Amino acid sequence: MTNTYANKTVFITGAAKGQGRGVALAFAKEGANIIAFDLGEKIDYPAYNRSSNDDLEQLKSDVESLGARIAIFAGDVRQVDDVNYAVAKGIETFGKIDVLFSNAGICAYGLSYELTESEWDAMIDINLKGGWLVSKAIIPQMIAQNSGVIIYNSSVAGLRGMNRISHYAASKHGLVGLAKSQAIELAPHHIRVLTLHPTGVNTPMNDGLAEMENATAIEIAERSAGNLQPVPWVEIEDIVHSVLFLASDKARFITGSQYVLDAGLLTQ
Repeated sequence: MTNTYANKTVFITGAAKGQGRGVALAFAKEGANIIAFDLGEKIDYPAYNRSSNDDLEQLKSDVESLGARIAIFAGDVRQVDDVNYAVAKGIETFGKIDVLFSNAGICAYGLSYELTESEWDAMIDINLKGGWLVSKAIIPQMIAQNSGVIIYNSSVAGLRGMNRISHYAASKHGLVGLAKSQAIELAPHHIRVLTLHPTGVNTPMNDGLAEMENATAIEIAERSAGNLQPVPWVEIEDIVHSVLFLASDKARFITGSQYVLDAGLLTQ
């Protein structure tokens, strides 16, 4: 374990699997304390399986095996009581929160005019409202300490329209507006706010989306990506490198920006 983030505390939503888990382990290797927040149970929409409490417990074991400290919380980013409890207990445990990686999110398919209201609401509430609720709970602590970094995990779909995922694209575009506005509000308090925009990422979510489409994960990626570079997706480690950079002092003058990790997709 290195000490790049020694004495720093990182709050991660959607931490139990995929990108969140990768980022949590990477920060732990760099000496950070981790506050890991995830639902830990299946939700009605989308229908594919999500992370479990066992995944959270496994993350806890893996982080501690690296010699780092971690507090885990099972909760829903849509529920203000769940969010406020995790933030308060996390601050009580570690004294502060230096970085928020707002990563919890869902994706599913459907034409805009065929989506149900409940499907639309679930997407917006988890991907956008959830990000706002978590940041709202953490920002007062960051203001008090006069420092902090907030990174919202958006998508290339946050910068362009995409077929059959209008509700997803709307939620990810919303994160851009939220981040830009918060960057203006929080700059006087030395708090930076950014959005990360990857193309498809090789995570377990791809298996769920493939199941919905009666296809393989690689078929889904190749069908939807359109990357300029000849790859179907980027890897979790690419997300990890980006987040570690954006949260660091090397990026100290980057705020209100959209960090694109798209294998050239937006150039097409």
